[in-house]
Amino acid sequence: MDFNSSLFSSTDALQVVSEQREKQALRSFGETPWHRNWKKVFPRTFQEVSFVDKGLGDLHRADIYTPCGTTIEFQNSPICIEELESREAFYPKLVWVLNGKKFKGFRILKHLPDVDDPKLAGYEFCHTDHLSVIRRTDLLNGAGRAKVLNFHHPELRDIPLTSHYYSFCWKHPHRVWYQAKCPIIVDLGGHFLYQLKQRSQLSGDYAYLHMIPRKDFIGRYISV
Repeated sequence: MDFNSSLFSSTDALQVVSEQREKQALRSFGETPWHRNWKKVFPRTFQEVSFVDKGLGDLHRADIYTPCGTTIEFQNSPICIEELESREAFYPKLVWVLNGKKFKGFRILKHLPDVDDPKLAGYEFCHTDHLSVIRRTDLLNGAGRAKVLNFHHPELRDIPLTSHYYSFCWKHPHRVWYQAKCPIIVDLGGHFLYQLKQRSQLSGDYAYLHMIPRKDFIGRYISV
């Protein structure tokens, strides 16, 4: 699984600043248990690594900075679009991990087919709680009301569902996360994490979840 497929590879813009353990302890005092428990998964040398923005002189502090050059930021609460864009612009490779247990009205719904299956190229997923699609030709031809098809329809019933892609419902979404350019990992507790992905569609991008074993996500950065 490629968790960093959309990330840059250069780290030339970063200048590492040596850490002081006393300051690290003071910063950790105000963190939530969720935040601290995530950081403790990684070696101390990965935690609270600071960088200086050479252009602006600003100090940036990564929750986790790995030897492969990936920065992992643990986010327990919503942030504004300016903060999201600032962090994504600064770190060459960034992964967001969000505390999904704090999301209001968030539910995982149904298994999905492979959204990139060539057999689905002519269809658009509907933005509802029910797993259904419309034909893209209906949309392009300006049909008054495109026919909604479920996966029992003869055109679709031979397309298998996956065990790792899921639809979901988020009644009160933090919409800023849909604008992120870096990978978004949602932590709902348990043995699995969920990467928030979006399928590009004419009718609006379709958001879905890619289930990832927690140990695989962590191992990707510790084993390098």
